[in-house]
Amino acid sequence: MTTSELKKMGERARAASYELQTMKQQDKELELLKCAEYLSIYKDEILSANAEDIERAIANDMHPGMVDRLRLDDARIEAMADGMRQVVKLKDPCGEVIEEFSRPNGLKIKKVRVPIGVIGIIYESRPNVTADAFALTFKSGNAVILKGGSDAISSNKAIVDILRRSLMSSNLNPDFVQLIEDTDRKITTAFMKLDKYIDVLIPRGGAGLIRHVVESATVPVIETGTGNCHIYVDKYADIDKAIKIIVNAKTQRIGVCNACESLVVHKEVARALSGRLVEALKEHNVEIRGDEFACDIIPDAVPATKDDWGKEYLDYIVSMKTVNSVEEAVEHINKYNTKHSEAIITEDKTTAQYFLDRIDAACVYVNASTRFTDGFEFGFGAEIGISTQKLHARGPMGLKELTSYKYEIIGNGQVR
Repeated sequence: MTTSELKKMGERARAASYELQTMKQQDKELELLKCAEYLSIYKDEILSANAEDIERAIANDMHPGMVDRLRLDDARIEAMADGMRQVVKLKDPCGEVIEEFSRPNGLKIKKVRVPIGVIGIIYESRPNVTADAFALTFKSGNAVILKGGSDAISSNKAIVDILRRSLMSSNLNPDFVQLIEDTDRKITTAFMKLDKYIDVLIPRGGAGLIRHVVESATVPVIETGTGNCHIYVDKYADIDKAIKIIVNAKTQRIGVCNACESLVVHKEVARALSGRLVEALKEHNVEIRGDEFACDIIPDAVPATKDDWGKEYLDYIVSMKTVNSVEEAVEHINKYNTKHSEAIITEDKTTAQYFLDRIDAACVYVNASTRFTDGFEFGFGAEIGISTQKLHARGPMGLKELTSYKYEIIGNGQVR
């Protein structure tokens, strides 16, 4: 692909966005239902393409956690389709009057929610993002250009081809969704600089990808961060509850950004917790990398280095830092977290509120697993990503986070 061809893709996306922003809610919803049906009907095409990606990934010695991100099966494809159906049930934010007021000179002013326009998404290894991104951008009235990772290129091609087929069969513009199939990094860098055509760029993936996009793009970026998520076990914790939550957050899926990577444990409960927790984690072959106190009470623990406190493992590894107070826990978490999702296990309401008030993260939990940081779990349907920044959007990004607003001003001849 040449840069000229990439610009043509941008031009088509811009033209498509003007069509899409006037499309009625009912028509968008009917098409999304049809796209979901197409994913189910043609799932064998997706599975065949995904098998190519998996075979290539294993041959390239991809880490098992990343292979899990890449892998599709009947259940995951049906989950993609269900995500679309969930989005259909959500209220279309476009056209919502956010605010309405009149000025003394008679001007009537409305602040109205509108699509952003053209959204570019760069992501790695997770082909389900392809369907999720289309559902959310389409429902919110935005055209989208997708740039998936080379690891999932066959899967992404199959999914986008099926979505475009559905659009064309409904006599709709297939350029509502486009995929950059060229895996050359030069094309990816050129994509980041299409500010003439793309209104916002959303990267989803590892720290390296996100940093590269933030540093290289001339298109405005919504940063979706990596997830060094902590669980703090307070001295007032229910130990049974803590073990259940930690095992879920660490082991239910290791290759996701909302998995627990770091434990912070109050020293008053460290011994009571550690014996039972070690046994529970051993069932999943989880390695604990602990500080000096943790290593003293956990014979199998590996001494942690400074790098462990800030690391997103995406593996069966968890760090363990012991502290003397909730204040020390908060200080440690705010120093090393990625502002994604943090949790406290405690039965003390005052301590819980202290944690909620002072932790700097998009999502802060009390007595619940960090694995709930997810658009579907929050009732948003599919999500476009988890924003860890503070401007425009924060946390799971659903439909409203993919809109902007404009002011509509009605006068009767006023001049200034």
